[in-house]
Amino acid sequence: MATLSKISDALGVSLSWVLDSHPETDLMLLPKSERQLKVGDENMGYSFELLANRTKFSSIEPTIVHVTPKDANLRHEPYTHSQDEFIYILEGAIELLYNDEKHKMEKGDTAYFNGKKTHLFIPVDNKGAKVLTIFIDTDD
Repeated sequence: MATLSKISDALGVSLSWVLDSHPETDLMLLPKSERQLKVGDENMGYSFELLANRTKFSSIEPTIVHVTPKDANLRHEPYTHSQDEFIYILEGAIELLYNDEKHKMEKGDTAYFNGKKTHLFIPVDNKGAKVLTIFIDTDD
């Protein structure tokens, strides 16, 4: 085990990645029955589904963000993160607060933006929304 730990350190990956029985392949299948649904705290504005297990060597992370209905949403502060973000509105509508500007988005609309700038998905009604969100690591 110590040798495997040293190998994982040298590769810059977690020990669980080294021990995982799923080899690194060109194809990552994740049936709905095997993925964790609705991770997170809806009271903070959203929950999400991870659509693929992110690997050490992947630069994207696809998710579906479930935007909390307006009356149940307690989050009003925007956030930042290091990845760029591509979004596609699957259901409902939101206001995308990006860098202190609001942009109304409806089903079928898309956006690509720098996650290092402040942003927030604001619910516009009590139906909530579903947003396909792809986080993209950049070399910055």
